[in-house]
Amino acid sequence: MKKLYRLLLLVMAVTFVFTGLAQAETIQILMEGVPDTFIIQELLPEFERETGIKVDFEVVNYAQMHAKLLPQLMTKEGAYDAIVVDNYWAGEFPAGGWLEPLDDLAKKTRSVELDKYVPSMLEMVGYYQGTLYMIPFYNYTMLLFYREDMMNDPQLKKDFKSKYARNLKIPNNLKDYINLSSFMTIDSGKFGKIYGASMMGLKPDPISMEWTNYLFSIGGDYYDKNWKSIINNSAGIQAATLYVKNMTENAPPGAPGYGFDEAIQMFMQGKAFSIVTFWMFYVDMQDPEKSQVAGNVGLSPMPGGANLNGGWGWAIPKSSPNKEAAWKFISWVESFPIAKKRALAGGAPTRSDVFVDRDVVAKYPHYPKVYAILKTAKPVPEFTYSTQMIEVVGRELSLMIGGKSVPKALNTAAKELDKLAKRAKLR
Repeated sequence: MKKLYRLLLLVMAVTFVFTGLAQAETIQILMEGVPDTFIIQELLPEFERETGIKVDFEVVNYAQMHAKLLPQLMTKEGAYDAIVVDNYWAGEFPAGGWLEPLDDLAKKTRSVELDKYVPSMLEMVGYYQGTLYMIPFYNYTMLLFYREDMMNDPQLKKDFKSKYARNLKIPNNLKDYINLSSFMTIDSGKFGKIYGASMMGLKPDPISMEWTNYLFSIGGDYYDKNWKSIINNSAGIQAATLYVKNMTENAPPGAPGYGFDEAIQMFMQGKAFSIVTFWMFYVDMQDPEKSQVAGNVGLSPMPGGANLNGGWGWAIPKSSPNKEAAWKFISWVESFPIAKKRALAGGAPTRSDVFVDRDVVAKYPHYPKVYAILKTAKPVPEFTYSTQMIEVVGRELSLMIGGKSVPKALNTAAKELDKLAKRAKLR
C-alpha cells in the first residue's frame, strides 16, 4: 500500500512538472483583427511543429487594443508574451519603459535581417531614439486610388481639355487634385451620378489620417524640428481649406460620418471617382466578386508626392512571462520564407526583398509601385502623446467641416499640440 501511495505521489509530481512546462511553452499575443493576423494564424501549426511552442492569439478590434495593453504593460508580469505596436504608440510604449530592447537579440538571430526592411518602416516601427524596440510587422500606407475608365473616357478627356486647357491626367499637386475631383463630380452621361471623392470624416482616426495626406503633400507638418507646432502655418491652412472644399463639395453627403469601411464601399460600388485610403484594399477593389469597379482601378502617390505611412511592429513587453519563446516566434514569423508566404496570401510586407520577390510580383503586379511609394512615405510624429495629438486634430477637422473657421480651428489645435509636446518634455 505504501509503495502504491509513493507511486501515486511520483505520478502526480511528474504530471505537475510537465503541466508547468507545457504552460511555459504557450505564448499569448494580443492582435488586431486584420487580414495579416488571420494569415499568420493559418501558418501557426508550422511554427508549433518546429518549436513545440503553442501560440494563442487574442484577436480584438483596434478600439480595444490600447486600453487592454496598458494595464498589462504597467504590471510586473503581464498577460501577453509578445504584442503588436501601432505606430501611434511607437513613441509612447518605449518612452514608458515598457518594451524590451531588441538590438542584441536581432544581432544574434540570422532570420531577423534588419537591412532587408524598408527603411521607412524600420524608422517608424523599429527604432525609438536609436534603440531597436520593435520589428516591423505590416504596413498600411495610404495611396490615391482612382477610376481608370473615367480617366480614359474620350468625352471626359475632351470636356476636361476644353475647361482647363490641358490633358486629363492624375495631377502632381493637391490643388489640381481638388479641381479634378470637382470635375469628376457629375450627374449625367454614361457614368451616371458620381462623386469626385469618397472621403471619411469620422473622428478621430479616419478624418485625421485622410487629412494628413493633404498636409504632407502640400509640404506641411504637425511640428517643426524643435517640436513647436506648425499645423497652423500657411501650408496647414491651405491643406485644411482644400480638404474642407473636397469634403463639402465633391464627396457624398454622408461622408462627414464615414469611417474607413463606408468610404471604401462607396468607391467599390462605383459611386465615386477617387479615394485616399490604405494600399492593401487594392486587391479587393480589383476583385469582380467584391467590387463594381474591378479592372478599372489605378493607384498613385498622393498628388504632391508625400503619403502618410502607417504600420505595426512586433515587440516584447518587459512584463512578458516568456520572453525567449516570444522572440523565437518573432524571429520565425519575420524570416524571409514566412514573410513571403504571408505576402503571397495577401499580407502587407515590410521587407524590401519580399516586395520585389519574383513570385510575389507575379501574383501582385502592383507591388513595385506600392514599394516605391512606401520608401518615401512618412508617419505622424511619434511621441508619448501621439494618440492625443490625433484626437485633437480629428476634433478640429470635424469642426471645420461643420463650419468653424479654418485658421481658428488650426490655432486651437496648435496650442493643444504645443501643450502635448511640453508635457512629453520635448520642449
